[in-house]
Amino acid sequence: MAEVRYPIEMVNGVPVVAAPAEIDISNADCLDAVLREAAARGHARFVVDLTGTQFCASSGIGVLVRAHKRALADGGELRLVMPNSAAVLRVFAITGIDQVIPHFPSLHEAVVPAPATAPRPPRRRRRPKPGLRADRPPPDSGATTSPA
Repeated sequence: MAEVRYPIEMVNGVPVVAAPAEIDISNADCLDAVLREAAARGHARFVVDLTGTQFCASSGIGVLVRAHKRALADGGELRLVMPNSAAVLRVFAITGIDQVIPHFPSLHEAVVPAPATAPRPPRRRRRPKPGLRADRPPPDSGATTSPA
């Protein structure tokens, strides 16, 4: 069988890999090689376009997660293009990958640089446990008390 190659296209200076219609054990290694090549082009961020992907087996999810981890370790980022109508969106939601790897509904949004400092949401304040005051440390549980 001839080796299949997935093109790496430069969009606004960002490498974009168009994923195949089906990602499974038969082509996951090739996709992994192409993602490594895209990352090796010296860009902090690269994109995998899953717009035309109808099926993604666990081997494909594994390839994407490993590419994401490598990108983060190298100070970069892997981004996915998954329109809301994408067939693989449900698989990514069920497995939780949609919460791990940043994904965008369009290629245009995926290649736009992230803001240098994204505002953080305010931290929720914890409520003290009933019976404890926030300005006092909890009583020592090992200390014995004598009635006075």
